[in-house]
Amino acid sequence: MTSWKLTLLAQRGVIEAALLAHEDALDWDPEIVISGSEIAEDQPEDWQLEAWLPRKPSNQDKDAVAALFPGQPPRLKAERLPDTDWLTHSQQGLEPIRAGRFYVHTPEHAALAEPGVRDFVIPASQAFGTGQHATTAGCLAMLDRMKRDGVVARNLADIGTGTGLLAFAALRLWARALATASDIDAVCLDVVADNAAANGVAMGARPGELTMLVADGMEHPLLKARGPYDLIIANILAGPLIGLAPHFARSLVPGGHLLLAGLLESQEAQVRRACRRAGLRLARRMVNGDWSILWLRKRTAR
Repeated sequence: MTSWKLTLLAQRGVIEAALLAHEDALDWDPEIVISGSEIAEDQPEDWQLEAWLPRKPSNQDKDAVAALFPGQPPRLKAERLPDTDWLTHSQQGLEPIRAGRFYVHTPEHAALAEPGVRDFVIPASQAFGTGQHATTAGCLAMLDRMKRDGVVARNLADIGTGTGLLAFAALRLWARALATASDIDAVCLDVVADNAAANGVAMGARPGELTMLVADGMEHPLLKARGPYDLIIANILAGPLIGLAPHFARSLVPGGHLLLAGLLESQEAQVRRACRRAGLRLARRMVNGDWSILWLRKRTAR
């Protein structure tokens, strides 16, 4: 199969902002797989954004990638790759995640044969953008910490689930929970179903099974009917987290837990301020690279 790669060079912050814009691009062509990375270990601020395509890029494809950069985009270089599996090629630099008791890897990597490790396999075309990799790892580590600290989740929801990974992890920790996952993108219905089958996660409406919905935030009749929740997970973006803070608070039981990610450390103060106004208090925070992971709790009734 003929495959191509587009490459743009810029400073780390510019590439990270482009990756965030990609996560927010609802009409993104799923055949264009992107990632961001350092150019070299001794040049930590010099980064590249790479976009792989299973075809010669059209002007529309180039414009879509360039549009991830506000203002004047960096110079774009297009190159044809040797005949190969373009998706496998795009995944080569994507290393597994080890966070707490979880190990997440692409099909190209072997499972980790270690007692007590919860293994998940997720195709890299669906996940593992630079920011997503860091926030996912942070969420997994925080979920593990919650469990170790005695959190009990009998009813949980993963909002903006994407691949379903965080919902799967939560079900591994709280195996009898009533679990709901949702995403604004209908494509995720099949993605989550396929990943659940690959990872031995049962889909359904009973405790210990995962129900998948298409929903914008908390706006779905079943999401509302299933609440209030002991635990809500939302690894999305800072703007939506700020807007959804009061909705999350209303959907939690008193003393319930909220795990937020997808926000840069520089955006943390704004997110925490919105949560504080909604009656949510910080229980613990973690920073993974430039990304903040927040564990908050709803105030208990007086």
